[in-house]
Amino acid sequence: MINMKHQEIDLSRQANPDLVWDLDHIARRELAERFVKVFENRLCVYSESVRQLYTNYNLHFPSDIGRKMVILPNPYAFHDTLHDIDALAVRRTGLYILPGKLLGKPGLLLTKRVEDKNQSTLKTMPFKKALAQIISNQKKLGDVFLPILIKGDLREFGQQMPSLHLHRLQVSKLSHLSTFEREDIQNTITRKLLMLYRQADDLSY
Repeated sequence: MINMKHQEIDLSRQANPDLVWDLDHIARRELAERFVKVFENRLCVYSESVRQLYTNYNLHFPSDIGRKMVILPNPYAFHDTLHDIDALAVRRTGLYILPGKLLGKPGLLLTKRVEDKNQSTLKTMPFKKALAQIISNQKKLGDVFLPILIKGDLREFGQQMPSLHLHRLQVSKLSHLSTFEREDIQNTITRKLLMLYRQADDLSY
């Protein structure tokens, strides 16, 4: 009988460096860990080195390898790993998810740095309102908003507040895949995004 627990936490088999995130730069590590766990399996994680997108995974913070976060894809759900995802289809958004309660506000917040007349300011909105606006704007452009995470997206503002930067996947740039495959990828990410949208106000961290 396979020891599932042992297989999941055997870090010596972790050959993909994109799935081991360094948390040395984060001062309030416990808070950051609680915050990022909120998004476990609610946002897909991309690995450029193997060109894969993981939709079913667990986050671990093993004490024996220092200040790291390890992403472990479910080894028994092969169909939940999406293949042949070219890095050229992955883009930065400049959008950050913040924990609202640390700013005295409910739920999650979405913020973006805005440049105006040589000045840089942060524009912050409730997560659900901002997300609905982004999706609507992208739809008008004939595009879809498909947020994903990559290594380094867990960050910290001023050594006080955890934040999660969002990348996005542009399926239109995956021209080597069939229409069916692109639609499947888009639908998978969209389902998770809708789940996060519906639950955003009730998530605790």
